[in-house]
Amino acid sequence: MQCYHDLGNSLQHLDKIIEKQNSEQVAKNRLQLQVSIDAAKWCAFQAVAFRGHDESLDSNNRGNFIELIKHVSSYNEKVAAVVLDNAPRNASYTSPTIQKEILSIWSIKIQKHIREEISDSKFSILVDEAQDRSKIEQMAIVLRFVDKQGYIRERFFDIVHVHETNSLTLKKEICDVLSRHNLSVQNIRGQGYDGASNMRGEWNGPQALFIQECPYAYYINCFAHRLQLTLIATSQEVIPVEQFFTNLSLLINLVSSSCQRVDQLRVARAARIAELIAIDELETGRGQNQMGTLKRPGTTRWGSHFSSICSLFTEYEDICSVLIDVINYGNTSTQRSEADRVYDFMTSFDFVLVMHMMRDILGFAQVLSQALQCKSQDILNALKLVSVTKDRLQSYRDNGWNELFTNVKTFCDARNIEMPDMNVIYKAGRGRIRKQNDPITMEHHYRIDVFLATVDSQILEMKNRFKEDVIELLILSSALHPKDNFQAFNIEQICQLANKFYSADFTDQEKLHLRTQLELFQIEFSCNSQLQNLSSLQELCQVLAKTRKSMCYTLIDRLIRLILTLPVSTATTERAFSAMKIIKTCLRSRMEEDFLANSMIMYIEKEIARTFDVNSIIDDFDKIKSRRAQFHMSHTVK
Repeated sequence: MQCYHDLGNSLQHLDKIIEKQNSEQVAKNRLQLQVSIDAAKWCAFQAVAFRGHDESLDSNNRGNFIELIKHVSSYNEKVAAVVLDNAPRNASYTSPTIQKEILSIWSIKIQKHIREEISDSKFSILVDEAQDRSKIEQMAIVLRFVDKQGYIRERFFDIVHVHETNSLTLKKEICDVLSRHNLSVQNIRGQGYDGASNMRGEWNGPQALFIQECPYAYYINCFAHRLQLTLIATSQEVIPVEQFFTNLSLLINLVSSSCQRVDQLRVARAARIAELIAIDELETGRGQNQMGTLKRPGTTRWGSHFSSICSLFTEYEDICSVLIDVINYGNTSTQRSEADRVYDFMTSFDFVLVMHMMRDILGFAQVLSQALQCKSQDILNALKLVSVTKDRLQSYRDNGWNELFTNVKTFCDARNIEMPDMNVIYKAGRGRIRKQNDPITMEHHYRIDVFLATVDSQILEMKNRFKEDVIELLILSSALHPKDNFQAFNIEQICQLANKFYSADFTDQEKLHLRTQLELFQIEFSCNSQLQNLSSLQELCQVLAKTRKSMCYTLIDRLIRLILTLPVSTATTERAFSAMKIIKTCLRSRMEEDFLANSMIMYIEKEIARTFDVNSIIDDFDKIKSRRAQFHMSHTVK
């Protein structure tokens, strides 16, 4: 018996030794995989290439992924003992296939997190198309919804390669993405596209096809895109403004096309900054007086026209100095004559007047443009901002001429630019005849034909571009706006909103209860300080969630969330394509479609990706398929 007892103790002791050895091996395996996961995460977050041109053992640069692991192992002996050369040859977990698997796991978890955020809530789809570096048509899909805390979220969800750009194909691809994640088309309550005819077609575009399937998926044309079209239309309608931007492009081409002239511009800028600082006309400090360059205006870059004019103001004297240098010492007669022509129109009164005027007008539009591109912007606040911008333009039209002329005169006097006599008769120019036979003064020409014509064109375009097909929906929605302590609050309009536009989201019984809740809510906000002095519908939604009043006014809260779900702009999809250009460069032009999509999800939604513990990634990695290394004690040795 004693012999059997001793044998049993020996076996138990042996089991403990084996268990300890297995435990240590599992810990090493998990550490080895963790290093690979962290390296993949870092490469994805920084949007850099994983692989190098030469990843052989005797290469000086084995790529970002391997080099990062080598760098980490140089600071940690435990890591060095389990990675790269010290890892098992059949389970190093650094191959491109493993890298893609890790990235795929992470992107799936991000999409699952977004799906859980949406839960059973209604949502909007924001869709846009663009070509990547390989000339492949890509369609970005962004989901807009309101989370449990009342915050508007716009999450990048996926990017899909579309072989055709017809409406049926686009709709099918969108539906396929939604169905893979159990998102019902019937829960779509808004659509936002870039304005292209194949996207927004009234009769056969995706927005029309979705409305056929879900009548409550209201289409809102991108506000920021409409604003950009307004600015472009203005520059094309008024001849002096169109000529200004044409000459501005010539100026930028002349100065920026030569490295020598760019260097001359920087030297001139530095010298002028030093001179202004010496006479105390310029403040110094961290981040101030930095060197800049002339910015080129573009039709597809929102706000680029304003930035271009601002950079022209900042470097006006320096540009003139460079042009004079080219006129005097240019290499060829063509360069000298072109610089002379550019200098002549740049130092003309007409150019200076339009430069000041467009800075003011685009300055009004720039504030609106920045606000419209905010992810958390709600549709009612956006309409209010559009209305404010229209009012500012109208005020500028009625009262802005005198101040504009004074500023232009001061600018010209300081730089010895010849001012025309405003009292003499204006002559239209060689070969041109004015429509009116009555002679006019120079002041009349610049004030009426240039200033008022430009501002009127801008105001008219804004009125035309910002007409809403769903205007009744927005008017009724404004009855819930909390501005001025719910001054616009109207129970009848709110009930009409629910009955007419969101009847599928409320039962007949709930529609009756909605009126009761509105009557109680009207008493509540008049005496509850937490519901007063709110400026937007999103703030109201957040306060209801924070104070748990949403539990008392469930139907009101539901209606507010439906309004907030309506899209404002497609700026988030534009940002996604900016990320695509960073990730898929000329050196990474052969990226696989899934690798590109996973990389973009990781890069754009870093905030969500950071919330996942590395152990959960290891667990999911182990579950995908059988692995040579053991990552859990419960598993048998493979």
